[in-house]
Amino acid sequence: MLVVGIPGFGSLEATYLVSDFTGTLSRDGALLPGVADLIARAARVLEIHVLTFDTFGTALRELRGVPCAVSVLAGAKGAEQKRDFVVDLGPDRVIAIGNGANDRLMLDTARLGITVIEAEGGSSEAIAAADIVARDIVSALELLLNPKRLIATLRR
Repeated sequence: MLVVGIPGFGSLEATYLVSDFTGTLSRDGALLPGVADLIARAARVLEIHVLTFDTFGTALRELRGVPCAVSVLAGAKGAEQKRDFVVDLGPDRVIAIGNGANDRLMLDTARLGITVIEAEGGSSEAIAAADIVARDIVSALELLLNPKRLIATLRR
């Protein structure tokens, strides 16, 4: 569990990290450099779930051996599926990371939502729904590994 007291934001007591894959953890279907190691480090304190529509069909292969559960989603209403996943875990215990329009509801529902701006960019809807906008996934994951950075960013 990750526990951080943030003045004006309140207590963050997270058990889960829920992340998008395509455009968040990967570029063109390939896991970004350094991400596997950072996920492994984060997995020491958080249970990690990756939700994806797997645009490139590579998520299961790319995340093989990485300590996370991978759920490949299908069908319509992607934003609602991701939100419902967060709701089922208990939103107050979830940190969510994403970049796309279909991530907006999970970012808004989670206790802490982080949008990343990788090569695919970040949708304006995801950015508006997030508590934090990070320049890339490495920076976002490092926020969780260095909680004083969260305090500095979210303090009100």
